[in-house]
Amino acid sequence: MDLIVAFITGVTTGGLSCLAVQGGLLASSLANQIEEDMQLQTGKGGAQVKFRPRLAQPIFLFLVAKLIAYTLLGLLLGALGSVLQLTPMMRAVLTFGIGIFMLGNGLRMLKVHPIFRYFVIEPPSALTRYIRRTSKTSTSAITTAFLGALTVLIPCGVAQAMMAVALGTGNPLQGAAIMFAFTLGTSPVFFSVAYFATRLGATVEKYFTRIVAVMVIVLGLVSIDAGLNLAGSPLSVSRMISSLGAVPAATIQNPVSAQNGFTVNVGDTGYTPKVLHLSAVKPVSLNWVTKNVRSCSLSVVVPGLDYQKVLPATGTVKMDIPAQAKGTVMRYSCSMGMYTGQLVFDLD
Repeated sequence: MDLIVAFITGVTTGGLSCLAVQGGLLASSLANQIEEDMQLQTGKGGAQVKFRPRLAQPIFLFLVAKLIAYTLLGLLLGALGSVLQLTPMMRAVLTFGIGIFMLGNGLRMLKVHPIFRYFVIEPPSALTRYIRRTSKTSTSAITTAFLGALTVLIPCGVAQAMMAVALGTGNPLQGAAIMFAFTLGTSPVFFSVAYFATRLGATVEKYFTRIVAVMVIVLGLVSIDAGLNLAGSPLSVSRMISSLGAVPAATIQNPVSAQNGFTVNVGDTGYTPKVLHLSAVKPVSLNWVTKNVRSCSLSVVVPGLDYQKVLPATGTVKMDIPAQAKGTVMRYSCSMGMYTGQLVFDLD
C-alpha cells in the first residue's frame, strides 16, 4: 500500500473516526486540567480560547504513545501476515468483511436500528472500567502515555481497516510503516479537535458524530467494492465505471507483436490497457511493465490464477499464463482493490 495513501486516509477520515471512539478517553483524562485552565481564563475577564502549553503537552504525549503503540502493532500484524500467507481470495474476504463491519458501525452511530449495536469491537468490560477509572483519578504524564498506548485496544473502524492492510502485507516493516503513516496522519486532526473540545456544545457534538458516521459508511462501501475487485467480481461499482471508459478496439494487440509476450503498462493511477485481449487455447506470457511507479498498483492480484506479485518500481516482470478456453475473462486488481483491469482470452 502507498504510504502516502495511508497518511492521507489518516488526515481526512481516520482522525475523525478515531476521535469519535477515543476522544472521550483523552478528554476525560484531562478533565481536571481543562477545568483549571478555564477557571484561570474566566478569572482574567472571560473564557477566551488561548494556546496553553499545560494542556497541549499531555495531548502531545498521548498521541506520541499512541503512534508508538500502533507502529508496534503494525510490526506484529505484518509478521503474522507473513506466517499466514493470505491468498488473493482470503484477502478479498477480509476486505469485504471489514467493509460490512464499517457499514454496520456507521449505521450504529446513526442509531438506524438496534441490530447494528453488534457492529462494534470493544475490549473486556473490566479493562474498559479500569481505563476510564484511571483517566478520571490521575492526570500524570505516565497515565496519559499509558492511556495513549491502550488506544490499540479500542481501534476505530478506519484503523481496523488499516490493520487489515498491515496484516495483508505479510511484511513486518511494511506493516509497521503503514500503521505509522496512518496514525501520524490522524494526529493533527485529533490534536486540534481534542484541544478545542471544551468549546464544543452539545449540538455541535451531535452533528460531529453524524458527520463521522457518514464518513465511516462511505469508507465501508469503498471497502466492500475493493473486496469485490480483489475477488475478481464483475459486480463492483468501480469496475463497472472503469469498463465504460474502455475502448475494446484500441485494446486488441497485434498477434505478431505478442510473440515476445503481451504487455500491461503499470502506472501510478492504474493499468493500461484496462482490457487486454490475449490468445486463447494456448499458453501465453504477460509482461507487467513499470517505470517509476510508487502507488499500490505495484502489488498485482489475479484471483483466477491465485497469483499475487509485488512489482519493482521500474522494470518488467513476466507472468506465464496456462492455456485458457476461448471467451474466458480473467479480472485482476491492485492489492487494495483500487485499480482494476481484465484479461480477455479471445484471440486466435
